[in-house]
Amino acid sequence: MSASSAAVEPAMRGTGAATRLIIASSVGNALEFYEILVYGYFAVTISKVFFPAANEAVSLLVTFGTFGISFLARPVGAIFLGAYGDRKGRKNALTLSILLMTIGTGLMTVMPSYVLRSACWRRSSSLPRGFCKGFA
Repeated sequence: MSASSAAVEPAMRGTGAATRLIIASSVGNALEFYEILVYGYFAVTISKVFFPAANEAVSLLVTFGTFGISFLARPVGAIFLGAYGDRKGRKNALTLSILLMTIGTGLMTVMPSYVLRSACWRRSSSLPRGFCKGFA
């Protein structure tokens, strides 16, 4: 072991690395809670634009149900991405997870409103978006 590698190794395993890990995890959790809060804040608007019904409560329940799909998909995503990470490495699993989240967010941004969609496209497009975000 050379002197240069011995000097670098303790810095990577010391309290600085633990602090960096804690900060990164906290920022990730804060962003996730922010997403939940924003979705909750705009839930009424989302329900009117994407799921209008005669009863506003039904529209709101469908909106929260679509959001809930992402939470149901998390264990499935953990199983598949965990196995993928074991085979291909953590970096590849993280890259795939970010790609899937980007696809889910992209689908949400280009999704037409209720008025512009047919009944078939309306149901089939919102479920994969929620599953894709939860899977990642």
